[in-house]
Amino acid sequence: MIFHRRIMGVETEYGISGALSPEDTARYLFRPIVAKYSSTNVFAPNSSRLYLDVGSHPEIATAECDDLRQLLAHEKAGDAMLNDLAVQAEAAQAAEGIEGPIYLFKNNVDSVGNSYGCHENYLIGRDMVLKTLGKQLLPFLVTRQLTSGAGMLSATDGFLVSQRADQVWEGISSATTRSRPVINTRDEPHGDSKKYRRMHVIVGDSNMSEPTFLLKVGSTLLVLEMLEAGLTFPDLELQNSILDLRAIARDRTGRLPLQLKNGGTITALEIQEIFYEHALKWFTERPDEGTSRADLERVLDLWGRTLTAIRTQDYAAVDTEIDWMIKLKLLRRYADKLGEDHPKLAQVDLTYHDIRPDRGVFHLLTRKGLAATADVEPEMTAPATTRATLRGKFLAAAEETGTPVTVDWTHLKINGAESVELLDPFSTVDERVDELIAGMAR
Repeated sequence: MIFHRRIMGVETEYGISGALSPEDTARYLFRPIVAKYSSTNVFAPNSSRLYLDVGSHPEIATAECDDLRQLLAHEKAGDAMLNDLAVQAEAAQAAEGIEGPIYLFKNNVDSVGNSYGCHENYLIGRDMVLKTLGKQLLPFLVTRQLTSGAGMLSATDGFLVSQRADQVWEGISSATTRSRPVINTRDEPHGDSKKYRRMHVIVGDSNMSEPTFLLKVGSTLLVLEMLEAGLTFPDLELQNSILDLRAIARDRTGRLPLQLKNGGTITALEIQEIFYEHALKWFTERPDEGTSRADLERVLDLWGRTLTAIRTQDYAAVDTEIDWMIKLKLLRRYADKLGEDHPKLAQVDLTYHDIRPDRGVFHLLTRKGLAATADVEPEMTAPATTRATLRGKFLAAAEETGTPVTVDWTHLKINGAESVELLDPFSTVDERVDELIAGMAR
């Protein structure tokens, strides 16, 4: 049986809004970063990457993580870092006579239809053929929105399960923005290319709900493990994955017939149930490495309860845990009071994703017990179990000694000196890094 400990990471782009244009608001947001580093592209003390992406979208790419809860803690740290920058930016604007709040939204579509992503990264072995693996994984990812979509109001189609479903145009491709695929095949492992590949998933929604985030990544982790271990699945290849992706977003029952490439039909719910049943069996055989069995049991429990809720159309058992169900329940309450077409509904839909803890609608729901948490705190130090810990120690030493350095995912460099290349994402000890750090103190 093939089993690899898995490195995971998440890249989250945020929507931005304020009294000024998005471009000018982003400049204020990144002013402290530019003042300190002369750049809008830096690595934070916890080894995550913070940068300003195309379209004035602040983005956080988490450090390399090998555990689900660790990944959630670093994803939450991204929210916290950007919220702190937003608070500073509001104060800076107020000092210059520019009044008004700055909003950062962890969603995927703005008011005029522009989309920005939440990308997942999973390290896989070089022996896996990416296109073959992608072909097997695609039916799972196309239907995964039923369990992990963030939900949104559409002006033409009512409530959609997923925000990204209408923004993806290909199944498997090397493109990213020009023609977004479900799975990106660009070969950037950020490690030893003789050993590793990076599975880059672009189709997922940004999640406010912590249980939904854990289910999204955890179920994908289990499916990748099963495929890599060579488990046999039925042929689930869909005739038209992209049309089905959009149709599923509009079908909360999961029962719309989807055409299989080999003939016959299947539903999105049935595809998810097949992967879920295989995951239950795999869990009994899976080596106890990486993410704890207790956390994976919670993923499987929520996965099963969510599929039951969709099958019965009774969401009560999971409507504090699954993002789109939490949001749908809230919007229905407002619609019952104000009417289906009231503009307040669109405002609620948007502010659900406001990351400000004392202002965002989702955070208000958690305080009222209407949205569950996973009891995970933001992690502001680098993961101790992956290569990220070396980067974190290097950055901390540079900060303490005032040493100018340059880092990326695989390189640590004292400016004006040779760099150290770190190709093993699982390495937590390296004498070369120790020597670099020792040299800073001299």
